Amino acid sequence: MTKCLHEKEHELAAKNALSNMPSDEETERVAALFKCISEPCRLKILFALRHGELCVLHIVEAVGGTQSAVSHQLRILKAHGAVKARREGQNIVYSIADEHVVAVLSLACEHLHCKL
Repeated sequence: MTKCLHEKEHELAAKNALSNMPSDEETERVAALFKCISEPCRLKILFALRHGELCVLHIVEAVGGTQSAVSHQLRILKAHGAVKARREGQNIVYSIADEHVVAVLSLACEHLHCKL
């Protein structure tokens, strides 16, 4: 009898999971974003931008590497909607696109310190 009850619970849980599943397109977009931010240099750039906007020169100082390499990574982050840019005189200033990106970074850091 107990097995039957658990099977019904699991069946309901499976139906609930299916009804709340993002579309295939949304799943692909989330996967692409995670793939984008999983590259260590791009992740460092996002960590540098967590506290405010920076120009490329200051991002290079914060994360290391060359201006060319950092600019390349910024283009990728921008294309995936993780960062945004605005012109300030002759400089382009970058910032995190929205607070959801900051939340993902914060949760990842919390997960590193989580003791199960």
